[in-house]
Amino acid sequence: QVQLVESGGGLAQAGGSLKLSCVASGDIFIINDMGWYRQVPGKQREFVATISSGGGINYSDAVKGRFAISRDNAKNTVELQMNSLKPEDTAVYYCRAVGLSRDYRGNDAWGRGTQVTVTS
Repeated sequence: QVQLVESGGGLAQAGGSLKLSCVASGDIFIINDMGWYRQVPGKQREFVATISSGGGINYSDAVKGRFAISRDNAKNTVELQMNSLKPEDTAVYYCRAVGLSRDYRGNDAWGRGTQVTVTS
Protein backbone atom coordinates (compact mmCIF):
# COMPACT_ATOMS: atom_id res chain seq x y z
CA GLN A 1 0.00 0.00 0.00
CA VAL A 2 0.94 3.61 -0.53
CA GLN A 3 0.43 6.24 2.12
CA LEU A 4 0.13 9.93 1.33
CA VAL A 5 0.45 12.66 3.94
CA GLU A 6 -0.46 16.25 3.12
CA SER A 7 0.66 19.34 4.97
CA GLY A 8 0.60 23.10 4.58
CA GLY A 9 -3.09 23.89 4.63
CA GLY A 10 -4.49 26.66 6.74
CA LEU A 11 -6.04 30.09 6.69
CA ALA A 12 -5.20 32.82 4.20
CA GLN A 13 -6.67 36.12 3.13
CA ALA A 14 -7.87 36.69 -0.41
CA GLY A 15 -4.90 37.56 -2.56
CA GLY A 16 -2.54 35.66 -0.30
CA SER A 17 -0.56 32.49 -0.77
CA LEU A 18 -0.26 29.03 0.70
CA LYS A 19 1.90 26.06 -0.19
CA LEU A 20 0.74 22.48 0.14
CA SER A 21 3.09 19.52 0.33
CA CYS A 22 2.51 15.80 0.05
CA VAL A 23 4.88 12.91 0.62
CA ALA A 24 4.27 9.35 -0.53
CA SER A 25 5.63 6.30 1.22
CA GLY A 26 5.12 2.54 1.30
CA ASP A 27 5.06 -0.03 -1.47
CA ILE A 28 6.26 2.13 -4.36
CA PHE A 29 8.01 1.00 -7.52
CA ILE A 30 7.15 4.05 -9.53
CA ILE A 31 4.70 6.93 -9.26
CA ASN A 32 3.51 7.96 -12.70
CA ASP A 33 1.18 10.82 -11.83
CA MET A 34 0.85 12.94 -8.71
CA GLY A 35 -1.80 15.52 -8.27
CA TRP A 36 -4.09 17.65 -6.19
CA TYR A 37 -7.86 17.60 -5.99
CA ARG A 38 -10.25 19.56 -3.80
CA GLN A 39 -13.70 19.15 -2.36
CA VAL A 40 -16.21 21.35 -0.61
CA PRO A 41 -19.10 19.97 1.44
CA GLY A 42 -21.97 18.85 -0.70
CA LYS A 43 -19.99 18.86 -3.93
CA GLN A 44 -17.97 16.32 -5.85
CA ARG A 45 -14.23 16.22 -5.56
CA GLU A 46 -12.70 18.22 -8.40
CA PHE A 47 -9.42 18.16 -10.23
CA VAL A 48 -6.93 20.93 -9.47
CA ALA A 49 -3.58 19.95 -10.99
CA THR A 50 -1.51 16.93 -11.94
CA ILE A 51 2.12 16.35 -12.84
CA SER A 52 3.60 13.26 -14.49
CA SER A 53 6.93 11.67 -13.69
CA GLY A 54 8.26 13.27 -16.85
CA GLY A 55 7.08 16.72 -15.80
CA GLY A 56 3.93 17.02 -17.86
CA ILE A 57 1.50 19.35 -16.08
CA ASN A 58 -2.21 20.00 -16.27
CA TYR A 59 -4.27 22.58 -14.39
CA SER A 60 -7.96 23.17 -14.05
CA ASP A 61 -9.17 26.38 -15.62
CA ALA A 62 -10.13 27.61 -12.16
CA VAL A 63 -6.52 27.68 -10.94
CA LYS A 64 -4.50 28.13 -14.13
CA GLY A 65 -2.13 31.06 -13.80
CA ARG A 66 -2.44 31.18 -10.01
CA PHE A 67 -1.31 27.75 -8.80
CA ALA A 68 1.91 25.91 -9.60
CA ILE A 69 2.50 22.20 -9.11
CA SER A 70 5.93 20.62 -8.77
CA ARG A 71 7.36 17.29 -7.69
CA ASP A 72 10.57 15.62 -6.62
CA ASN A 73 10.64 12.12 -8.07
CA ALA A 74 13.55 11.04 -5.88
CA LYS A 75 11.70 12.02 -2.70
CA ASN A 76 8.20 11.02 -3.88
CA THR A 77 6.87 14.45 -3.01
CA VAL A 78 4.53 16.86 -4.73
CA GLU A 79 3.85 20.47 -3.88
CA LEU A 80 1.19 22.99 -4.82
CA GLN A 81 2.05 26.65 -4.61
CA MET A 82 -1.19 28.59 -4.43
CA ASN A 83 -1.03 32.32 -5.16
CA SER A 84 -3.69 34.99 -5.59
CA LEU A 85 -6.03 32.92 -3.48
CA LYS A 86 -9.76 33.51 -3.72
CA PRO A 87 -12.53 32.64 -1.25
CA GLU A 88 -13.78 30.08 -3.79
CA ASP A 89 -10.50 28.19 -3.35
CA THR A 90 -11.70 27.22 0.12
CA ALA A 91 -11.87 23.43 0.24
CA VAL A 92 -10.25 20.31 1.55
CA TYR A 93 -7.30 19.57 -0.71
CA TYR A 94 -6.35 15.97 -1.39
CA CYS A 95 -3.11 14.57 -2.74
CA ARG A 96 -3.26 11.65 -5.18
CA ALA A 97 -0.57 9.31 -6.48
CA VAL A 98 -1.00 6.79 -9.30
CA GLY A 99 1.68 4.25 -10.08
CA LEU A 100 2.98 0.74 -9.53
CA SER A 101 3.92 -1.22 -6.45
CA ARG A 102 7.07 -3.32 -6.25
CA ASP A 103 5.16 -6.33 -7.57
CA TYR A 104 4.01 -4.18 -10.51
CA ARG A 105 0.42 -3.96 -9.39
CA GLY A 106 -1.34 -0.66 -9.92
CA ASN A 107 -1.66 1.83 -7.10
CA ASP A 108 -4.11 4.70 -6.84
CA ALA A 109 -3.70 6.32 -3.44
CA TRP A 110 -5.27 9.35 -1.79
CA GLY A 111 -4.24 11.36 1.21
CA ARG A 112 -6.59 12.29 4.02
CA GLY A 113 -6.78 15.90 2.96
CA THR A 114 -5.78 19.27 4.32
CA GLN A 115 -8.14 22.19 4.84
CA VAL A 116 -7.55 25.46 3.00
CA THR A 117 -9.71 28.41 4.02
CA VAL A 118 -9.54 31.75 2.22
CA THR A 119 -11.25 34.75 3.77
CA SER A 120 -12.37 37.83 1.90
